[in-house]
Amino acid sequence: MGDSRTRLPEVPADWFTQPLMRFLRIESMAGAVLLLSTLVALALANAAWSMQFMAMWNINAGFRLGDIEFSRSLKSWINDGLMTLFFFVLALELKRELILGELRDPRMAAFPLAAAVGGMVAPVGLYLLLIRGGPGAGGWGAVISTDTAFAMGCLAALGSRISQSLRLFLLSVAIFDDIGAVLVVAIGYGGALNWIAIGFAGFGLAVVAGIARLGIRSVLIYFAVGAGIWLALDASGIHATLTGIVLGLMTPARSWVSDRRLHAILDRVIAYPPREDWSDDGAARRDLRQAGVAAREAVSPIERLEFALHPWVAFMILPLFALANAGVSLASVSFDQTLAITVFAAFVVGKPIGIVLFSFLSVTLRLATRPPQLSWGLLASGSLLTGIGFTMAIFIAELAFEPHFVDSVKIGVFSASLTSAAAGFLTLAWLTSSREQQLENTGPSSLE
Repeated sequence: MGDSRTRLPEVPADWFTQPLMRFLRIESMAGAVLLLSTLVALALANAAWSMQFMAMWNINAGFRLGDIEFSRSLKSWINDGLMTLFFFVLALELKRELILGELRDPRMAAFPLAAAVGGMVAPVGLYLLLIRGGPGAGGWGAVISTDTAFAMGCLAALGSRISQSLRLFLLSVAIFDDIGAVLVVAIGYGGALNWIAIGFAGFGLAVVAGIARLGIRSVLIYFAVGAGIWLALDASGIHATLTGIVLGLMTPARSWVSDRRLHAILDRVIAYPPREDWSDDGAARRDLRQAGVAAREAVSPIERLEFALHPWVAFMILPLFALANAGVSLASVSFDQTLAITVFAAFVVGKPIGIVLFSFLSVTLRLATRPPQLSWGLLASGSLLTGIGFTMAIFIAELAFEPHFVDSVKIGVFSASLTSAAAGFLTLAWLTSSREQQLENTGPSSLE
């Protein structure tokens, strides 16, 4: 630890730029881990013991309380249970950017939101146009979402040549349309509605809001109530992963203890003379405990929870999801060429066209503001990466399609993801290298 005077002073912007950079770094590394897990799943699904590998995910697990038994397959626990934490972390990141980050300006937030809407509407429209009411027409929800980890991983591979404005734009678009995908799942691919269970879920959300107003800050209590809400939604016919989005958006973005109050409390503790044991002084021990609480609560709940959960989501939950869902036995796959090509076209063509078109319209109609560092060429090139629809596409495909169509959809998703990743990476590499060359030849002043 060096002298703090040798470093630049902290500024308010550090409170949101540092967490954003940490989120992007984890997402970038998660993309590599997710890719490895996908390749492992594909290899095992086509190995000699593929039947055992695929059957493992269908093993039932659960618990029994008297006459009540609650169980489901391991794959369902991952897709419905653990993925709730994935959506919870996405909602935390979105709220932090909307409250504390660059998206706190409504017109700046409207720009990626409009792009995300276009990135959902256009591929769905193209999908329905190409499928023409044929088999699989009801699975349109599978083509609306971008895989955040893979898209950020592609940008990370290009290093510092990619501007922070493009990273934030694509991250925001991916989070917005992931949330849109969860809403589509909850509304379009749920079961028959159970209004009693919905009422219990609503009561649980009211409890969360109530105990927050009372000042209760125990994370365990909130997770216990959140588990109850998840069980209620699971029984309601609405997909339970919606719990993660709602609770993430309800999480406070401001710290409870101000920086000035924290320093005052710590100064009082420091004023005590040095000692080896605090147990014999009631007042000192009380002040020490208070300092511990103040130090914890000086960081906002959103940042604390994101810091704690994001690595687990990125490096355990998403790889588990890939292992459980990405396996396709190529030897025995029932391949529907029309469906696979339709999914491919919706992602590779529909996503970037919708994003660029709606972004342009939002600025032309003066509904949104484009970041000055984000050129239209850079935006169009980056939009090619949004055709990487891996995680949410497979997630929705498992819900929306009949079992004999799922493998065809996965092949379309894999092909689209590879094509979009290659097209986006190569286009961005060419565009940024040509700009660097232009800067070297003409100097920065001529490009301003």
